[in-house]
Amino acid sequence: MKLLACMLGFCLCGFLAQGQTTPQVVSGKIERITQFPSKYVTARNIDVWLPEGYSPSKKYAVLYMHDGQMLYDATTTWNKTAWEVDDVLSTLEKTGRIKETIVVGVWNGDKTRHADYFPQKPFENLKKSEKEAIYAAARSNGASVFNNFKIYSDGYLKFLVKELKPYIDSHYTVSTNAEDTFVAGSSMGGLISMYALCEYPKVFGGAACFSTHWPGIFIMEGNPIPATFLAYMNKHLPKANTRKIYFDYGDQTLDAFYPPLQKQVDSLMNAKGYMDSYWLTKFYPGDDHSEKSWSKRLHIPLEFLLKK
Repeated sequence: MKLLACMLGFCLCGFLAQGQTTPQVVSGKIERITQFPSKYVTARNIDVWLPEGYSPSKKYAVLYMHDGQMLYDATTTWNKTAWEVDDVLSTLEKTGRIKETIVVGVWNGDKTRHADYFPQKPFENLKKSEKEAIYAAARSNGASVFNNFKIYSDGYLKFLVKELKPYIDSHYTVSTNAEDTFVAGSSMGGLISMYALCEYPKVFGGAACFSTHWPGIFIMEGNPIPATFLAYMNKHLPKANTRKIYFDYGDQTLDAFYPPLQKQVDSLMNAKGYMDSYWLTKFYPGDDHSEKSWSKRLHIPLEFLLKK
């Protein structure tokens, strides 16, 4: 349990607000929307990646990605690593195997990150004593997990669906169909991607959930969170084989705690009747909980979700 707390304290505290420098990309270009306002969540930067040759005469698919400050340029991130989304996606687009796509990198809210990304309805199904214990959970350095913010991921999803998506739809030449609209993230970002697909299946056609943080907080022993997530998914997953969902996990650092939990999720997906063309779970032995690991396997879910 102490090991989990230490790993989480290190891995999840790192998604903090970086400097305001616009990321440099190897292909395409970044357009920054500075401090996008919202009535649901705190204002935050949005970094939109447009592929090389972006044309107003085309209709592009859209990939919304959480922790947007970690996506493109390692020189601008807190840990000097990045997903290198622009490089991976531009390489795939040149093969012609995937839809032409833009990426909407949604910065996290720094201190509100855990509250933004923790699925709200499963939390609300817990007992009062369990909720209180979760809010009282601390990081390895003694700091509050939620920084005294209440869980409001329903508000975060309203921000994405009711504020940000209409802006993207009206300012860029994109398809507005669910079949061309996707969401992705890692760790807590994996959780909120799963939640977005369940809550808004008419908006999102698929989700990619990397190293999904099924424990939710920093404690494994007696933790009711994985069970409440499963119960929620059992009731709210989109009808089998109508939407795509991707999960993955490694077995090093924080990812070492995920295999038994992901297997429970996989059993549920099987029971729901999801076929291979709509659901994919991948295990990567030796991979850890880092942007480096997620970057090197990013092409797999992108091909899965964006296949023509």
